[in-house]
Amino acid sequence: MNNEKITEDTTTTAPAKDAPALVKKIGRTTYIVRVHFSKTSRETMSDKIKRMLKNEIQQM
Repeated sequence: MNNEKITEDTTTTAPAKDAPALVKKIGRTTYIVRVHFSKTSRETMSDKIKRMLKNEIQQM
């Protein structure tokens, strides 16, 4: 990887303190990824995964 520095985007809405987070440390960099879900979505996580897999297969 290159030595680019990633800065936090402060223009977005801050995630809730109780939002799930994935923490991964690679070398001397710690990545924190917060997960959020749309309250207006009509597609379940299972539906989304199936759709993504179908799209991937069609591209082969």
